[in-house]
Amino acid sequence: MANKRDYYEVLGVGKNATADEIKKAYRKQAKECHPDLHPDDKEAEARFRELNEANEVLSDPDKRARYDQFGFNDPMNGGGGFDQSGFGGFGGMGGFESIFDQLFGGMGGGGGRRANAPQQGNDLRYDMRITFEEAAFGCEKSFDFYRAENCEHCHGTGAKPGTQPQVCPTCKGSGQVRVQGGFMVTVRACSACGGTGKVIKEKCPHCTGSGRVKRKRTCTFKVPAGIDNGQTIVMNGQGEPGLNGGPNGDLYIVINVRPHKLFKRDGVNLHLDMPISFTTAALGGEIEIPTLKGKEKFQIPEGTQNDAEFRLRGKGMPQMRSSYVGDLIVHVRVEVPTRLSEKQRTSCVSLRQSLPARNIRSARASLTR
Repeated sequence: MANKRDYYEVLGVGKNATADEIKKAYRKQAKECHPDLHPDDKEAEARFRELNEANEVLSDPDKRARYDQFGFNDPMNGGGGFDQSGFGGFGGMGGFESIFDQLFGGMGGGGGRRANAPQQGNDLRYDMRITFEEAAFGCEKSFDFYRAENCEHCHGTGAKPGTQPQVCPTCKGSGQVRVQGGFMVTVRACSACGGTGKVIKEKCPHCTGSGRVKRKRTCTFKVPAGIDNGQTIVMNGQGEPGLNGGPNGDLYIVINVRPHKLFKRDGVNLHLDMPISFTTAALGGEIEIPTLKGKEKFQIPEGTQNDAEFRLRGKGMPQMRSSYVGDLIVHVRVEVPTRLSEKQRTSCVSLRQSLPARNIRSARASLTR
């Protein structure tokens, strides 16, 4: 036991590390020194053993508690250290295969899901462009798309009608073969059948043996009122059919909303830049404000300043799948007249001379702030 390194030191974590931190540390380091990636590397092999032993103890709450209390002299094992029977042997099927599958998700020949097991079909995506008004009020849309489906002539088997695929003589229908490599035994997809467990002697002429053909389909769906740009509508089961009896994939419809020439959206609220005349701002008056449902009359108060804001309740966007409707926030933009006639210029001069001095001082003060 004198040569053993502390398990926490082996994984590079502190003694107060969480279970998730221990798991991440183990996976990261085990990937780097896995013997399948370093064949005939004795140092990597030893490092991998050491990591497995440390992880086996620290990932188990009971073993970790005993290790924290007794170290390597666990009395439950006669003071002779921790039981390592759960690590699996290097020459058997229970060791590297299961570990490699956990680390790499069954990729690269370390076992994992068989190719002839039920698999969910591929998901599909379609980008749908709609108008701002369609997003606000909802609508019904449809589009055509293509997806791979089971060939109706061979019913997805890939074999010529009237024939059937045969059990692969190499893997006996399992779709996998075991490969002996020195002290290691790995499981890989059968190259003779591509992992399907079956071989096709006479291919279906309609799908050339793939079992699938492209077909045009039409999707009709409802766009909910209030949907926003970039949101997705999921049509469950409308993707491609699964393999070996697996479920269909899904169809994802990504909504792209065209910008509006007047309104800018902020969640359920809308913003509108509203130009008004200089005289309307000074004297007040009634104006018409555009909304999604038509024009609304609004009374501008006397002395309204540029950049003033007014809120029209309930004139914004509806909240999706809710009765709530946002507001329309109007930003006043005072238009200063240009190309004045001589009479208008004289009137402006008279107006300026008649304004109280405090108005001029307050305007100058605002510029220096």
